[in-house]
Amino acid sequence: MILYAIGDIHGQFDMLRAAHDRIVADRARHGGNDAPVIHLGDLPDRGPDTRAVIQHLIDGIAVGEPWIVLKGNHDRMFQRYLEDRRNHDPRLRRDLDWRHPRLGGLTTLASYGVDGDLTRDQVQVHAEATAAVPAAHRAFLAARPLMHVTDDVVFVHAGIRPGVPLAAQKEDDLVWIRDEFLPDRRDHGRLVVHGHTVVDAPEHWGNRVNLDSGAGQGRSLSAAVFEGRDVWLLTDAGRVPLLPQS
Repeated sequence: MILYAIGDIHGQFDMLRAAHDRIVADRARHGGNDAPVIHLGDLPDRGPDTRAVIQHLIDGIAVGEPWIVLKGNHDRMFQRYLEDRRNHDPRLRRDLDWRHPRLGGLTTLASYGVDGDLTRDQVQVHAEATAAVPAAHRAFLAARPLMHVTDDVVFVHAGIRPGVPLAAQKEDDLVWIRDEFLPDRRDHGRLVVHGHTVVDAPEHWGNRVNLDSGAGQGRSLSAAVFEGRDVWLLTDAGRVPLLPQS
């Protein structure tokens, strides 16, 4: 079974279209036209084109593209901000909020034409944001699944809590976990494919694959193809094997 995955997008519309183009080219070479494309979450923030990213995904799914879009922590923070500007994600440091420059919420607001400058009246900013973000975008964010599971692979935004059955995993872990998951070398039963933690280039650790190669920092958006537990990165020149590190 062929499966594709794309790492954290973070408002990088041009990079997303290029990743989709690489998948189209791989399908032309290897088949798998109906193979799902799993997007690992973090659609908004930091990059300039969150609105275009979300609309592109909505439009593609509407015309039958086999796209699966998971929920990441940034998707959740954006969604919850729109519901209540005072909402603070329980896994986020108390001294930060979604609009902090480190998190990139202001660039997301700007993509919808909203000036989120922190010196402005934030009640007014929130009112402008709720008016500017289409209801379809809000519904799309709210409806994102937390994982996609096959016989060989589980796709999730941040990772899983080791030793906990998939059916018992908690959303906070699936969209935020790092320290309890990344160093764990046990076999999780399936290969875990995730993003969330930025690395210089995609990494394969035998039990997990990290595809967050820094699109949020303007670096690159990685796409990969999976056949069973075998992994290849997709480049303009075709497939490049991604082998487990020793």
